[in-house]
Amino acid sequence: MRDDHEEARLDALYQLKLLDTSPSESFDRITRLASQIFGLPVAAISLTDRDRQWFKSRVGVAHCSIPRDTAPCAQVAESSQLLVIEDFSADPCYADSVLGRAGTRFYAGAPLVTRDGYGLGSLCVLGTEPRKATDAELASLVDLAAMVMAQIELEHAFGRIDPVTGLPTRNQFRDDMADLERDHPGEQRFAIVVDMARDDQISRITRALGLARVDDFIREASQALRVSLGPGRIAYQVGNAQFAFISPPGVEQLAYVTLLKASFEAMHASSSVRFVTNVAIGVRSFIVGTVSADDVLRGAASAAQDARGTDNAIALHSPANDIAHRRQYGLLQDFGAALEAGDELRLMYQPRIELATGRCLGAEALLRWRHPKLGDVSPAEFIPIIEQTSHARPTTQWVLDTAMDQLVEWTPSGILPMLSVNISAANLGEADIIQRIQRALLTRNLPPGRLEIELTESAIMDQPDQALAMLRELARTGICLAIDDFGTGHSSLAYLQRLPARIVKIDQTFMQNLTEMHGPDFVLVETMIGLAHKLGYRVVAEGIETPEAAAILMQLGCEEAQGFWFARPMEADQFAAWLSDRQDDETAEPSYI
Repeated sequence: MRDDHEEARLDALYQLKLLDTSPSESFDRITRLASQIFGLPVAAISLTDRDRQWFKSRVGVAHCSIPRDTAPCAQVAESSQLLVIEDFSADPCYADSVLGRAGTRFYAGAPLVTRDGYGLGSLCVLGTEPRKATDAELASLVDLAAMVMAQIELEHAFGRIDPVTGLPTRNQFRDDMADLERDHPGEQRFAIVVDMARDDQISRITRALGLARVDDFIREASQALRVSLGPGRIAYQVGNAQFAFISPPGVEQLAYVTLLKASFEAMHASSSVRFVTNVAIGVRSFIVGTVSADDVLRGAASAAQDARGTDNAIALHSPANDIAHRRQYGLLQDFGAALEAGDELRLMYQPRIELATGRCLGAEALLRWRHPKLGDVSPAEFIPIIEQTSHARPTTQWVLDTAMDQLVEWTPSGILPMLSVNISAANLGEADIIQRIQRALLTRNLPPGRLEIELTESAIMDQPDQALAMLRELARTGICLAIDDFGTGHSSLAYLQRLPARIVKIDQTFMQNLTEMHGPDFVLVETMIGLAHKLGYRVVAEGIETPEAAAILMQLGCEEAQGFWFARPMEADQFAAWLSDRQDDETAEPSYI
């Protein structure tokens, strides 16, 4: 029966995951206070393991553990009773103990007891001279022991230990980093984050096998990581499938990273889900005491994400990438305010020219953002960011409304261009997108033919079935549809011929070396124009910057073009003036003929 109780006691101790963890200031404060109350040089929070007394916190003690045999703290843990030894030399049990032989003469220990009644160890004070303890001192020791247990339970209750893996969590990482700063300031260390799987891979396992299988995978990975790190090293679980640890002192970065890579490759090779996951490792170098714990962890996790784009799946923290990520995040935060401000966002208009006649048939509405502090921000920088967030819907709606309002404003002056507006892949998931467009046209009394909707080939192929259904419904309303950035996606001919689009826009990247006759770009553009015509599309070439390129496109049968050679994007009033001047001379032949 006694053996059963001991095993249950040890199990309660092990569940708390306190053994062999780093010192903690929250415990050290209590230990120092006990030493001061008794006026004694030695105090410790001692946990009773199977064969040792391990000190979670200690004052005046050089070593971190002593044998359990004949240790008074073991008696306190076993009995859960206060123990006072006024003179070791007169006590038959402890006179010849490790502490007795080391010169200890006085001991007082108050038990650390769980809510279930299991003694974990003691809060003890020791002296080198025999003495008595007053009732007030002992009462204070008992109170301080209760504070130690409250701290243990608090840490365990508030996310210090992950319930699946049993590893300390990010909260514990922060505390341990604070202890590292206290004990080893100025040391060069490395923080390593091991990302066991991408979010989409975890999602795929969950959908196929359930959450329990994900827990099994995470538990399996944590066990393999502990084996890989070896004894005495602490791993932390800092994300769903992310683990972190700190390098030991005095290691060389390149050698350490190489060792890590080999170790984790072997670890992943034995994983039961190795064929549906892949490991990425991020490394952040830091000087202890100069960087916050959260920033250390963030930098290593960011490097792990960067590692997913490398061949060897391991990357070092890059300050340049950090700056870029912070800027992107800042832009994302500021864009919401820009939507509400009314004066930061605007549309500019780039004409689309009919190559055979030189007439302007319409324009593409292009979103521009003038940030109050950063100035003009390139759409190539901010649009990919907002398309992946909840900003996608209000942004597209703002562009549609602004473009249609501009069409209404131009109507009395006789400016009747067709305006082309881009929507993103995110908008395909909006069930009411078509109704919103139709409603906006009706309330402004605009015919559907004055609006063209552009969707990139890549966006269409991301959700082909959804895109096809939406495009067919849009086409039935009379709105013109265009496939943007044609040639950069991976659509099949079988799919393309099913799309109800009228226009394909060949991406500007194919125009850079178009004038090299029969070169790769020329052959690709010639082939794409021929293919588009056979599928029944009208072709628009983007990014035309020279008269030679315009002439070649016309010879190849391309119907329309836009680019700097014809006109740069213009403000609404500039576009109106430009179009009016051009319409005054409709008989002029294109200058590139």
